[in-house]
Amino acid sequence: MTYKEIVTYIEEIPRFTRKHSLDHTREMLLFLGNPQNGKKIIHVAGTNGKGSVCAYLDAMLRAEGKSTGLFTSPHLVKMNERIVLNGKQISDEDFCEVFEETMQAVRRMQDAGLEHPTFFEFLFAMAMKAYDRAGMEYIVLETGLGGRLDATSSVEPVACVITSIGLDHMEYLGDTVEQIAGEKAGIIKPGVPVVIGETTEETKKVFKDKSLEMNAPIRFAEEEHEVISSRSEGNTRVYETLHYGSFIGELGGLCQEKNTATILTAIDELRKAGYTIAQEHIRIGFGQVCKLTGLRGRWQQVGMSPTIICDTGHNTGGISYIADQLRGIQADKLHIVIGMVNDKDIHSVLRQLPQCATYYFTKANVKRALDEHTLQTLAKEAGLRGTSWPDVRSAFQAARQSSTKKDLIFVGGSTFIVADFLAFYHPEQA
Repeated sequence: MTYKEIVTYIEEIPRFTRKHSLDHTREMLLFLGNPQNGKKIIHVAGTNGKGSVCAYLDAMLRAEGKSTGLFTSPHLVKMNERIVLNGKQISDEDFCEVFEETMQAVRRMQDAGLEHPTFFEFLFAMAMKAYDRAGMEYIVLETGLGGRLDATSSVEPVACVITSIGLDHMEYLGDTVEQIAGEKAGIIKPGVPVVIGETTEETKKVFKDKSLEMNAPIRFAEEEHEVISSRSEGNTRVYETLHYGSFIGELGGLCQEKNTATILTAIDELRKAGYTIAQEHIRIGFGQVCKLTGLRGRWQQVGMSPTIICDTGHNTGGISYIADQLRGIQADKLHIVIGMVNDKDIHSVLRQLPQCATYYFTKANVKRALDEHTLQTLAKEAGLRGTSWPDVRSAFQAARQSSTKKDLIFVGGSTFIVADFLAFYHPEQA
C-alpha cells in the first residue's frame, strides 16, 4: 500500500466507537512483540495542557542527550505528527513500514478471534513499534481521551502526570469534575509516582483517594513549585520561579504558567527516581521546545504586521486563558477567526470572549464542525458581532483584508480550525 492509501485506511477506522478493554490493547501489543517493554515511559493525562507538558518533558530529556519517542494527538496537518522520534516526526517511509508490521499483527489477532483495533489503538501500537525499532530509551506518552480506559494506559510507566481537570468530552467522561478526575486518575498505577497540576478541592480528593488505593506517591505542583510571575517578551514568556530562578519559555501562552509548575514538579520526581536532568537542560527544554519537538499551535505567532496568532485551546478552561491574554494585547483592532465543534460547551466559551473584537465565524473541514451560521447566531446572543464564512481560508482572508499593520488576528476556537489554518498558511520569517 502507498502512504496515501495507508492514511486513508487508518482514517476510515471508526474513531469514536465503544472502547476496547485494556486487555485488548495489551493483546495487540503482545502480537507486536511487546515493543513497550524496557522503555522508560512518562504518561501524561489532563483536560488542558497535556500536549505542551509532553513536549516540554521530551525537549528536556533530549537536551540531556536521551533518545526519546513522543506520542501526542490529534495531529494538525499530517498524521505523522503523532509519532515523533528524537524531535522529528516519523518519515513517510518508516510510517509505511511500521503500518505493515502492525497490520500483520492485526491479521494474526483477527485469526485468533480478536476484534480489529480502534483508530487510536492502531496509531498507538504503530508508535510503540516505531519507538522500539528506533531503540528509543524514553517515551513521553499523551493520553487520547480520559485515562482509565485509554489505550495508552495498557503500558507500565515510570511516572504519571495529570495536568488539569475541566468539563470536556462529558459525553464520554462524565458531567462533573469529580467524575472526569476519576477517569483521568485511571492512569495512576500501583507504586508509580504521580504529579498533579491544577486542582480544586473536589478533584484533589479524587486524586488523593486514588493514589492511596494504588499506593502511589503523589505530589501536587501547586504546593511544590510557585511561579511568582510571568510576562510576555516578544514571542516568548519569561518566568520568575521560587526554586529555579528566572528562565525563558518558548511557548508564549498565559496558560503555560500553570504548566510550568507541573513540569518542574515532574522533573523533581524524575530526579528523585534517579533520572538525571541537569538544570541547564531544563532551561534549554523550556527555551527551545518548539525547535526540539516541532510543537505548533500553542499561542503560536505566525505573522507580523499585522500580528497573527493561532492557538488550539478549545474548551472553557483553555479559552479562559486565551481570552485574558487577548484582552491584554496592545493592538489597534482585534480580529478573531473562530470555529467550534458541536460537542463543546459553546455558550460558555462564547461568553468568555472579548466583545470588542470583530469576528469571522467559520467551520473546520470535519464532520463534527458546528455550522458557521449557527455559531454566528449563538455568538450574537453573547454580544459578539461579525460575519460568517464557509471555510477557514476565506474567513482568514477576510480578516487579513480588513486589518492594518497594527492590528491583531487570532485564529482558534478548535484544534481543527488551527489545523485547517496551518495547512495553507506558512509562518512568516521575522
